[in-house]
Amino acid sequence: MTATETSRRESLVERLFRPVDIASLAAFRILFGALMLVSVVRFWANGWIRDFYITPPFHFHYFGFSWVSPWPGSGMYAHFVVLGLASTFVMVGLFYRAAAAVLFVAFTYVELLEKATYLNHYYLISILSFLMIFLPLHRAASIDAWRNPALASRTAPAWVLSLLRFQIGVVYVFAGIAKLGPDWLLRGEPLGIWLSAHTDIPVVGPFLAERWVARAASFAGAAFDLTVVFFLLRDRTRRFAYAAVLVFHFITGMLFPIGVFPWIMSASALIFFPPSWPRPLLARISRRFARSNPEAPAAPRPPHTIGAWQRVGLALLAVHAIVQIALPLRHFLYPGNTAWSEEGFRFAWRVMLVEKLGYVELRIRDHETGRTILAQPSRWLTPLQTKMMAQSPDMILELAHHVADDYARRGKHVSVYADAWVTMNGRPSRRIIDPSVDLTTVQDSLLHKPWILPLDDHAEEAATASSQH
Repeated sequence: MTATETSRRESLVERLFRPVDIASLAAFRILFGALMLVSVVRFWANGWIRDFYITPPFHFHYFGFSWVSPWPGSGMYAHFVVLGLASTFVMVGLFYRAAAAVLFVAFTYVELLEKATYLNHYYLISILSFLMIFLPLHRAASIDAWRNPALASRTAPAWVLSLLRFQIGVVYVFAGIAKLGPDWLLRGEPLGIWLSAHTDIPVVGPFLAERWVARAASFAGAAFDLTVVFFLLRDRTRRFAYAAVLVFHFITGMLFPIGVFPWIMSASALIFFPPSWPRPLLARISRRFARSNPEAPAAPRPPHTIGAWQRVGLALLAVHAIVQIALPLRHFLYPGNTAWSEEGFRFAWRVMLVEKLGYVELRIRDHETGRTILAQPSRWLTPLQTKMMAQSPDMILELAHHVADDYARRGKHVSVYADAWVTMNGRPSRRIIDPSVDLTTVQDSLLHKPWILPLDDHAEEAATASSQH
């Protein structure tokens, strides 16, 4: 290693391990725990524990997680009690690391139970709660620090703050990149469909049906996602950028059913402010903060060499960053419009890109009698599952296997075909699955699914032009 390379390495180490004020990290922990507690209460109050996890006799699974199943009896209610307690303990900083681990496992378990309820912010919560297990967010404004003064600290390594900023930044940047397509920028869809459903809003309602409003809002949404992180990082623009964050997420939260995602992003964006920003507020919570000076004390210069565990930690941080960048890009490995096929679509921050409605009818052929019957998926599914399944080829495939297993339990061997039609972003309805394929002979995988029919916009444009002539 040359002297220049050594100097650069030392500079990177110093930047990653230099002490920063822990106040904003403690505030992040408190806000995250509070929002998780609100989410648990919201699930309970709306009856979603029963509707999503107890009532359905069948659940759609993520690839590789078909072994995950709900607790029997009242077990799901008990599970949400544990989830609420873990959220509370994280918020107040009591047995923090254990509570963060329980929160991660308990929430991710719920997320994996039912693919029909997938939302991007569920995935974000799992990532953040996992990272929090290893982050020292409990060294200030926490019961742990109050009970054990030796644990308390006014500073934390800079890499902790940088990691959280990176994770939140990834969500915004890749959500913006995903919007750089013809549907969003040129057609103004699906915003045009969604906004036109709110024309009853006083004063502004009539304008929401205008096509130019949808296109302008689409451009503004893409520009916001692509630039807001960079403006949040700059001192001169940070306050204006955060005001834009609040306005943007307030509007999306009011207009669209995306759960607590707007509030999680609004709270998380505070991590881009200077590390000491919450200290006056935290002073009212923690006597230790009240007795301390406003500025964090100087810390000794980090050593030029780092230990083995620190090297492992840096390597793991690099792996995490690579994975978080690679996952949203994996859809480029699949041919065609992946918003249509949904290959590589989940866990990629492709937020609010599509409005899809589908209709599926199953053709079930008895091998013994040769008889074919038509069946509606609602025979096996709840209304929510039926709606989400009808637009997702991988969920249609899983239902076909479930139907075949259901018949097998009654001693019948059947083939299952799907007549599936989907409309996406205002396009005419068209088939999404090859109706000649016996889906019971197809196994799900992460590879391209040739039995999904491609979305051919060029053919539609040619047919439209021909009809006009």
